[in-house]
Amino acid sequence: MITENTGRRKRGRPPGPTAQGAAARDKLYATALQLIAERGFEATTLRDIATKAGVSAGLLYRYFPSKEAIVIALYDELSLEYERRTTDLPPGKWRDRFIAALTASLDVLQPHQPALRALTPVLVGDPAEGIFSSAIAFSRIRVQQVFERAVSGATDAPRGPLAPALGRLLYLVHLAVLLWWLLDKSVNRRATRALVGLTRDLLPSAALALRIPPVRRFILSVDELVREALLGNPVSA
Repeated sequence: MITENTGRRKRGRPPGPTAQGAAARDKLYATALQLIAERGFEATTLRDIATKAGVSAGLLYRYFPSKEAIVIALYDELSLEYERRTTDLPPGKWRDRFIAALTASLDVLQPHQPALRALTPVLVGDPAEGIFSSAIAFSRIRVQQVFERAVSGATDAPRGPLAPALGRLLYLVHLAVLLWWLLDKSVNRRATRALVGLTRDLLPSAALALRIPPVRRFILSVDELVREALLGNPVSA
């Protein structure tokens, strides 16, 4: 059982970056995700987590003063890992780079699917803690920038502001696929693989459509609305 070492440390202050402290934090984090996956976010309490991990409530509060802190830690971990895995996207057209980025996202999230599925109501429906909340903007920006880079660094990248706008639109497409993946009950997620395949097949037509001026204007207009309504980034008139 992990015991609390009070010493002369101020109450509520996290212990230093020692090996023992890191081990305690990792155990609490893993226990929290396990209980959230089993019981759901609302039904899991901090006291439940401390009891399951075999630590005092005081030690838990040092690392995770709230359940929301656990969710933010999960966002941080997953977005950092995703950023690392997509540092070098394969060269080529933006549609191929998008599929590579989308596939990498699914791969990173796969080990955490039970916890993420239990968190779906929070991720989608809670404006304060969900994927578009200001509290996790740091994580959202990391992932969003991967999709912007997938377009802007492509051999057929659109010119001007259309490239980042298209990247942000593809980020939203990626979120829609992730929601499908979280809700997918098919054997071995066959339906998700099929959806990714259908998306891949549709993208060449989308690339051709970008040559049409009304389509380009539409994407830029939708991007303005998305930034204002979902990303908290108002666009000046």
